[in-house]
Amino acid sequence: MANYVFGVDVGGTSVKMGLFDKDGNVLDKWEIPTRTADGGKNILPDIAASIKEKMAEKSLAKEEVAGVGIGVPGPVEKSGVVHKAVNLGWSELNMKEELAALLDGMRVEGGNDANVAALGEMWKGGGQGHKNLVAVTLGTGVGGGIIVNGEIMTGATGAGGEIGHIHVEDDETEACGCGNYGCLEEYASATGITRLANRTLQKSDKDSVLRNGEVSAKTVFDAVKAGDELAIEIAQQFGEYLGKGLGVIAGIINPEIFVIGGGVSKAGEVLFDYIKPSFERTAFHGSKDVIFALATLGNDAGIYGAARLVLS
Repeated sequence: MANYVFGVDVGGTSVKMGLFDKDGNVLDKWEIPTRTADGGKNILPDIAASIKEKMAEKSLAKEEVAGVGIGVPGPVEKSGVVHKAVNLGWSELNMKEELAALLDGMRVEGGNDANVAALGEMWKGGGQGHKNLVAVTLGTGVGGGIIVNGEIMTGATGAGGEIGHIHVEDDETEACGCGNYGCLEEYASATGITRLANRTLQKSDKDSVLRNGEVSAKTVFDAVKAGDELAIEIAQQFGEYLGKGLGVIAGIINPEIFVIGGGVSKAGEVLFDYIKPSFERTAFHGSKDVIFALATLGNDAGIYGAARLVLS
């Protein structure tokens, strides 16, 4: 009987892997390096070898494993076709078919890493009990995953959920990493908050603790908590952009809950004090009744969500 499942979260430097029982309890987790050289040709063989090694270590027969779920940084169609995962060196391949062949026909399900992490948060994290959810990851960039009626919304080519590239500012002169100007990511990511802080410090002559050391998302929100006026101004700018972006999303998706994760979320619920005013001012009235919650799975969200892909 198939009582076990593997969850795999592929990052640019390491692959996180987990062995779960069918109830979603993690029994073991480990990492292997992501070998991106030579067009990333070793990544899937390395994953397959590591899974087989773990099965041998745990004395698991193939029949006892329901399958392997995998999340990768790039657009993934439901068929398993990945369209250009730049961080992995991949151009286009059918991840599901190739990994299944390496695992002697074992079932494989795949998705975009941010979408898969959202599924993990819905299943065992900050979004438990909700089937319509938007997970927002505020890290180096702004990532997103959209769950509708318990299912990942992938879109036509697997690029659904790229909320970091919602346009929120017409007058931006600095390009986003995607090549456009004025994307949400430019103001709500960790790097975006630092950008807002540096611009605000240059324009204002107000005294601030931020003038005395490193400027980062963490130092900004530490200063906010200490009552620093200039840091509060920066937090208000951040919240204005993010609240507006989430208002747009709410009008389209009508989620029950926004789950906020990523490095910036370590600031805690103080973030919501700055996001909610803009959200409530700009969101459509029929979509305003949304819960804001913090993600709880951290870096494990991807392996949980990947396991859930198989168990769904």
